[in-house]
Amino acid sequence: MFIGSLVASRFLGLIAHFVVTVVIFLSKDANVKACLPLQYTESEFSSKDKELIVGLSLTLVFLGLEFGGFIGGCSMFNGTAGMLSIAAHSSAAISLSMFVLEEWDCDKFWYIFGFCSAFPAVMEIGVLISVLVFRADR
Repeated sequence: MFIGSLVASRFLGLIAHFVVTVVIFLSKDANVKACLPLQYTESEFSSKDKELIVGLSLTLVFLGLEFGGFIGGCSMFNGTAGMLSIAAHSSAAISLSMFVLEEWDCDKFWYIFGFCSAFPAVMEIGVLISVLVFRADR
């Protein structure tokens, strides 16, 4: 019973993080402007825009990696990876929603990215490697 709830919660957390990331792609101009001083140049805007695009693109890549490991079954029933993923992606969905709604500075995005996208992706890679090594020993 507990594992089934964990799997469903993890899936919903991943989906919520994905949806909010796509929404940020569609409305990133307001957040980019929040990162800049009142008198900014076009080159400053372009630089911050590219920075946010890179961060959002890496987030989508890491989410794809986690979806692959999850749907592939490598980490679906791993309790530790599941709890970390639920906590990280639920926190990311909430934080990124506030990032959009309150037009936070772009520098705050990188903290959210590090703790809620990169860290779970690194753990997912670790789980995938351990599964591949364990299966190779058989």
